[in-house]
Amino acid sequence: MDLKQLEAFVYVVQNQSFSKTAEQLYLTQPTISAHIASLERELGTRLIVRTTKEVYPSQVGQILYTYAQDMLALRNNAIQAVKNFESSMTGNIVIGASTIPVQYFLPELLARFRAEYADISFSIQSYDSAEVVDRLLARKIDIGMTGTLIKNPKCVYEHLANDRLVIITPNTPKYQAYLNGKGFPLRQLLQEPYINREPGSGTRRETEYFLREMGIEPERLNVVAEIQFTESIIKSVSEELGIAIVSKSAAEDFRQFGKILTFDFENINLDRKLYIIRHKSAPMSPVARTFFEYAVRFFKK
Repeated sequence: MDLKQLEAFVYVVQNQSFSKTAEQLYLTQPTISAHIASLERELGTRLIVRTTKEVYPSQVGQILYTYAQDMLALRNNAIQAVKNFESSMTGNIVIGASTIPVQYFLPELLARFRAEYADISFSIQSYDSAEVVDRLLARKIDIGMTGTLIKNPKCVYEHLANDRLVIITPNTPKYQAYLNGKGFPLRQLLQEPYINREPGSGTRRETEYFLREMGIEPERLNVVAEIQFTESIIKSVSEELGIAIVSKSAAEDFRQFGKILTFDFENINLDRKLYIIRHKSAPMSPVARTFFEYAVRFFKK
C-alpha cells in the first residue's frame, strides 16, 4: 500500500468517478483503475463497487476511506511543515565551543549575526575541544568551534580565525629580564614550574604538538598544576604559581594591567587556527546552516 494508491482511492470515493479522478490527478483512467485494483489485491477485498450508473465504496472500503483521509492529511501537514521550516528564519541554534572561541570570538560574531537575524536565538555551551567534537558526533549540538583540529571523517571543518599562543609569566624582575631579548628561550620552559590545561584542551594539544616539533617532550615539563579554565591559569600565573602557555587574546587584559608578562618564543611565533565544524551527514536546520556560512564569511572579511 502506498500513498499514490490511497490518494487515487480517496478521490474516486469523493468524486464517485474514475474519469473525474483521473482528470484531477493528471493521470489516465487506466492508471487510476490500476491503483485501485492493486490496492484491492494487496488487502484481499473489494473496495470500490462499480455499476453502470454509480461508483461507491464497499463497506470495507468505507472503513479504509476514513483512515486514508487521515493518512493523506498527515502527509500534507508534514509537507507543509517542512516547507514552512525551510523558509522560516526563526529558531534556536545550539553551539558547543572551546574556551577561546566562546570567550573571545563568539561574542562579536553573535552580535553581528543577530543584527541581521533578530528572530534567531542561541544556546552556548562551553567544553574543551575534544568534547566539542564528541558532542557534535552525538548530535547534542548543532555547530562546534574548537581551538585545534581534531580530525574525524564524520566532521566538516572550516578555518574560522587565527590565534596566537604566548608564554605568560609573573611580572617579576626574574622574567622582566627577558623583555629586551628576542623572546622567551624555549629550553627555559624545562626549568620553570609549569601550569597546564586539561588533556582535551585545544591549547594544550597545539602546545604539545609544537614542543615535539621543537624536540621537547611535553612529559619533561615541570607541571605543578593542571587547570581547566584559562582565566584561572592566568590568575595563578599572576600569583607566581608558575608560567603557562595561553591564548594571547585571553592574556591581554592581565598584561595591560601589569599582572603578567607575555612572550613569544625566541625567534618563533606560535600561531594556531580556530575552526568551526559541523556534522558531515547529519542534516542542518536552515538557521544553523545560515549561521555556519555567515561565520565563515564574517571571519574571512
